[in-house]
Amino acid sequence: MSASGPRVAIVGCGLGGIAAAVNLKRRGIYDFVIFEQSDGPGGTWWDNRYPGCEVDIPSHAYSFSFLTYDWTRTHARQEELQAYAEHALDKFKLRRHCRFGTRVESATWDEDTGSYEVALADGSRERFEVVISCLGLLNYPRYPDWPGLASFEGVSFHTARWEHEHDLTGKRVAVVGTGSTATQVVPAIAGSASRLYVFQRQPGWILPKGERDFTARERALYRRFPLLQKAWRLYHFYQFRQGFKGYDLGGERQRRNLAACRAYIEKTISDPEMRKHLTPDYPWGCKRSVLATDFYPALNRDNVELVPHAVTKVTPNGIVDETGVEREIDVLVMATGFQATNFLASLEVRGVGGVRIHDRWDGDASAFLGITVPDFPNFFMLYGPNTNGGFSVIANLERQAEVAARTVARMRRRRVRAVDTKPAALDRWVRWVDEQLHKNASAMEANCTNYYHSKSGRNVTQWPKPHGEYYLLSKVLPYFGFTERGSR
Repeated sequence: MSASGPRVAIVGCGLGGIAAAVNLKRRGIYDFVIFEQSDGPGGTWWDNRYPGCEVDIPSHAYSFSFLTYDWTRTHARQEELQAYAEHALDKFKLRRHCRFGTRVESATWDEDTGSYEVALADGSRERFEVVISCLGLLNYPRYPDWPGLASFEGVSFHTARWEHEHDLTGKRVAVVGTGSTATQVVPAIAGSASRLYVFQRQPGWILPKGERDFTARERALYRRFPLLQKAWRLYHFYQFRQGFKGYDLGGERQRRNLAACRAYIEKTISDPEMRKHLTPDYPWGCKRSVLATDFYPALNRDNVELVPHAVTKVTPNGIVDETGVEREIDVLVMATGFQATNFLASLEVRGVGGVRIHDRWDGDASAFLGITVPDFPNFFMLYGPNTNGGFSVIANLERQAEVAARTVARMRRRRVRAVDTKPAALDRWVRWVDEQLHKNASAMEANCTNYYHSKSGRNVTQWPKPHGEYYLLSKVLPYFGFTERGSR
């Protein structure tokens, strides 16, 4: 361990990796490297560049509490969010710590040295006392296994790997999926495609987002009075806290949300038959609710057809739904989501005794505070199991980064060799999270298709309460859940 503290590897330079780096520097830890497989920062906002891509959380809430910004819109678009990441690197002088275009393949714990051997894709290996994974939750695309997909002779790609070199003007395009991504893509390309088929396996509850550009006066006020931006940020969190009651199946807020969604369908969809296809038969909040202002109006266009059926196969020239109908297309866009329950999908981590973290989980990921796992000392995750939600994930990332940085600073101060997690602490945490999901977010546990649940049926992605509870627990529980061993 150097005088500045343990050497730290941060895997990923999205907003989570930036939060980890800022918190380390704030505590006087300067010996760290940020590895990023892409050629620049931003994480999901670097990867996802599809038409219409923007955040569905208000910009002032989807940003760091420690870094205000001159946002141009109520809900920032991809370009502005990626620029925010660039701004953060410069503001906190983090670029010298970054290695872009460098993919981390594995991290293996060495008990003798009290460090991880980090293997990079170029074949090189380096040692770090601490590893902080900031890979994110929605970073590994889920590709469908439709028969015949490989035989398709047209253009096909996933929304997270959008191929902008293809001009969609005058083309017959199929978009498969109606989640948050698809509801942004469809309005953005509907005006250029000659024919646009939107394949829907299961409808989602949708409300308008209310996005708009800030006026020049609003931007000037926020620039002149940063505290006003912070106050507005807190107000957004307060609003969500009140709205979280909607996840209670028996609550008044649930009924109000359903009524609002149904009224929005009636208001915006002209075809009565299409209204039926767009109305879910499950509670609000059972799957990720969608905020989309332009999606329903786009479905009313003459060149757009909603196909309310799942895809069963692909042919060389078309796509076939579950009723057996084939539609000829030129371009296939897969808005089929991500492998959200496959945590650390691109990173192999081995802990005490060489045990792989994926073998330990066996398809049912869990972590104390969503951050640490017993027998994987000095290893931290940001955006780990059961930390999605609570309104703005950026706030959760900040809390997780604070836990990691506080622990590293404590290791330096006390000359501690390793910090591990007590198995009993993890067991209590998992039981409590499961209980809270059933008690406070029962709608998430209803019967619908969502990305929350592992093969065991357990909800492994969602946080069951608003952010305030996570804030308090992340401040207190590490003192009881972590154990120190050895000295340097």
